[in-house]
Amino acid sequence: MKSFSKILNYILILVGAVIAIYAQAGEAQDTKILVIGIVVLMVGIYRISKNIGEKPKGPEGFVKTEEDV
Repeated sequence: MKSFSKILNYILILVGAVIAIYAQAGEAQDTKILVIGIVVLMVGIYRISKNIGEKPKGPEGFVKTEEDV
């Protein structure tokens, strides 16, 4: 089920981007279609971003520099 959700997120982003580009392509821009495309795009981005975890805490989360080595 997790795989379907991941695929759905990317489909939402792709469809939203295509709709937004389509709305911008014509000489007379259709604002309603543009807004719908941007909303679908943002929903897809939100769904992906909420699955990203936080940075690990503690010494294993830090990047060592040359001074630390």
